[in-house]
Amino acid sequence: MALQYSSSSTLGSLAPSFSLPGVDGETYSLDSFKDARGLLVVFMCNHCPYVVAVHDRLSRLAREYKSRGIEVIGINSNDPAYREADSFENMKKIALEWGLPFPYVFDESQSVARAYDAVCTPDPYLYENTKEGFRLKYRGRIDDSWKDPSAVKEQSLKRAMDALLAGASVHGEIFPSMGCSIKWKELTPKKG
Repeated sequence: MALQYSSSSTLGSLAPSFSLPGVDGETYSLDSFKDARGLLVVFMCNHCPYVVAVHDRLSRLAREYKSRGIEVIGINSNDPAYREADSFENMKKIALEWGLPFPYVFDESQSVARAYDAVCTPDPYLYENTKEGFRLKYRGRIDDSWKDPSAVKEQSLKRAMDALLAGASVHGEIFPSMGCSIKWKELTPKKG
């Protein structure tokens, strides 16, 4: 497990487009969320202990904010040759096991992760739906205690989602997300 921190992104930049297969048999793109007020894009995977520790929190946020107009999508860009746990078939199992209330899609080519400059899992991006497209409002940590939900004192992502709905800027310092590095194909050790 190589610990990585998300890089900074230019707030206000437009979300790169994508078209990815979901574990539910549907294909998802930005147009799938055209009626949402906001979109939370989370780069995640099945095996990373950081994602395993926060998937319940992400699911709670997805359920709480869906009725308020913010949709969520999880994107797995990891090379399953590195870790079989991240295969598309295992994504289907994890989505059921975790009861994910949002689409979970596979970025097999890793082109979407590269377009977003995703670094780690989880790596959350919160976008506001504007006339020009989805504009980045926040990229950073979910909260201040990834490992222990009972120790959370500051819910950074929730604060950003509330700011988006209020039409306000995110105030205060934005801390990077932290997690396992994305398993890039060119870095996967060759077997045999």
